[in-house]
Amino acid sequence: MPANAFNGYTDYGIGLGLRVPHYDHILSEKPTVDWFEIISETFMVEGGRPLEVLDRILAQYRVVQHGVSLYFGSADAPDRAHLKKIKALTKRTKTPWLTDHLCWGSVDGTFSHDLLPMPYTHAAAKHTAAKIRMVRDFLELPIAVENVSSYTEYHVSEMTEWEFLAEVVEQADCGILLDVNNIYVSSKNHSFDPYDYLNGVPAHRVAQIHIAGHTKFEKYLLDTHDHPVLDPVWKLYAETIRKCGVTATLLEWDDKIPSFQEVHDEALKANEFIAQAREAQGAQNKNRVGGVPSPR
Repeated sequence: MPANAFNGYTDYGIGLGLRVPHYDHILSEKPTVDWFEIISETFMVEGGRPLEVLDRILAQYRVVQHGVSLYFGSADAPDRAHLKKIKALTKRTKTPWLTDHLCWGSVDGTFSHDLLPMPYTHAAAKHTAAKIRMVRDFLELPIAVENVSSYTEYHVSEMTEWEFLAEVVEQADCGILLDVNNIYVSSKNHSFDPYDYLNGVPAHRVAQIHIAGHTKFEKYLLDTHDHPVLDPVWKLYAETIRKCGVTATLLEWDDKIPSFQEVHDEALKANEFIAQAREAQGAQNKNRVGGVPSPR
């Protein structure tokens, strides 16, 4: 998969997660939304209301699939029956790419149903990249892996999380779903500078961005997705699109879900930062003549 496999999708703009409390509003009011992200596992069923709703959504909106169970970092080989179900769904949705998490969560066929952080070792990176390539080739779709929020670290780690992420995606030749909120949450939990993380990310690999709210507890931050995006995350998002370019952006709001309009309004706040990034890029381009900075 070439490194520019995600070129052409920058027009996806700002998306929302498709969530049950909003089904009726979306289907009846048909709001203007750039795209919806769906959780693949919710719709990997034989029939019923989930697929009925999905087909009605697909008739009007673009959809991108986001998974929570591929566990690229687990030692187990990919489950072929599971991959067949995912592939059937991708044919239905025509998702332009598929995302899932850079994590592990299963051992010998037993699933934790959690997104567990990886040990940041060269051996783990090699294994994970090989598994991503295997899944990508089976699904015949570009894949982007998401950095997870974490609350524990491994003594065996040989590099930082961002170095591990970069090594995995370069070896796998895949994209990154860069969760800006997860970077911020983990930076506070593990005492690193979130901008060091951002500067270590290969910008040309960033295919999609997540933003969300988090909750502060006494000793740590938790990635809760249950309220608006906080100011330091917006600030990090602004720097992300300045560095990586304007990229498909998704607001996650998965608990204590308010009205559709409130969620949509929160997501559209990203437009302010996108406009600033484009203005800055336009000013920079004006100062260049043939790719060389012009005299001042």
